[in-house]
Amino acid sequence: MEIFISSILSSRLLLFLLSQLFFFFTFCLASTQTIILPLKTQVLPKPSGKLSFHHNVSLTVSLTVGSPPQPVTMVLDTGSELSWLHCKKAPNFHSVFDPLRSTSYSPIPCTSPTCRTRTRDFPIPVSCDQKKLCHAVISYADSSSTEGNLASETFHIGNSAMPGTIFGCMDSGFSTNTDEDSKTTGLIGFNRGSLSFVTQMGFPKFSYCISGQDSSGILLFGESSFSWLRGLKYTPLVQISTPLPYFDRVAYTVHLEGIKVANSVLQLPKSVYAPDHTGAGQTMVDSGTQFTFLLGPVYTALKNEFLRQTKASLKVLEDPNFVFQGAMDLCYRVPLTQRSLPALPTVTLMFRGAEMSVSAERLLYRVPGERRGSDSVYCFTFGNSDLLNVEAYIIGHHHQQNMWMEFDLAKSRVGFAEVRCDLAGQRLGVGA
Repeated sequence: MEIFISSILSSRLLLFLLSQLFFFFTFCLASTQTIILPLKTQVLPKPSGKLSFHHNVSLTVSLTVGSPPQPVTMVLDTGSELSWLHCKKAPNFHSVFDPLRSTSYSPIPCTSPTCRTRTRDFPIPVSCDQKKLCHAVISYADSSSTEGNLASETFHIGNSAMPGTIFGCMDSGFSTNTDEDSKTTGLIGFNRGSLSFVTQMGFPKFSYCISGQDSSGILLFGESSFSWLRGLKYTPLVQISTPLPYFDRVAYTVHLEGIKVANSVLQLPKSVYAPDHTGAGQTMVDSGTQFTFLLGPVYTALKNEFLRQTKASLKVLEDPNFVFQGAMDLCYRVPLTQRSLPALPTVTLMFRGAEMSVSAERLLYRVPGERRGSDSVYCFTFGNSDLLNVEAYIIGHHHQQNMWMEFDLAKSRVGFAEVRCDLAGQRLGVGA
């Protein structure tokens, strides 16, 4: 009996050591390797009337999953942890992942340490289903939700295979935008959580660059030391070790310290930009959100200053019943015959150690299908978080266009620099 028990313990120890060795080599490989993938901007022709944080205009990446590999298209979201795929066919889904066709698919039981400890940062706690499998429910700010089981599977990124990657195999849910959901197979989570895709891959940093000219972009894992990429400015990530009820500890939270319109800094105390004692009011860089949203007092101050500086060049849409995506109430009428927008004052987001400037066409968004007589409707691309019941500042991907965005996990910072992302893609052989 002692020999038998010793043999079992030795086998378990060997398996443990082999698993640790695998992750060590994975980390070493990730630390030295660079992988570049094309990134796409997916646009819904007719956006819904309410804000869709994750499913209106999305950044998507294509890869393969399983053995043999199945092609999938996933929404890139730095605001989410768990990556997930639609695993059940439905009339509106054009693309699903079929776990029954994969020999490397393995569901995660409730008793697994992965289920019990690595899901601690999920907004909704995991549960145990009737089959004793780890069950997860993911919900989003637009009231969409999806649920299913955690599982491990082989994800193929470039020429690299990542066996044992944890993801959600989702078989039910609710969506406020089924048309948009039908275009993708799922979502790939890139925040700093234990089960985030980038954490599991072990890369110390990743970057992306979104073109403002077309629907192309770049997603890069690893170092981005290119001679043509210069002038990255870095801002540190906010580190809060104590759990707070309204603070997302695994988001890419930065220090927003002020906003200026042209050369006029909004006359607000710095404290209005900082999280309060509950954690409400953090500033998150989120690729899963289209536009940028500010808490009420800051949004109102920015709106009033932008109105003041553009009153001579833009005609305000006088329609109190029209609020674009439920949170953007500053809109303008622009003649259909007018080929370009007038000169607009640059809005600068002032972070600790770095500034991000939003100018020209990134400040106003033409609302598809909206007309007032012979005028088209354009809306200011900053919205009011209070109208969404969201207690946070969110920097969306529209304002990250033609910015090289670097997320340095090793040094806990975010860097950015203005570049032509279409040209960057051509230099790197992506989307040329």
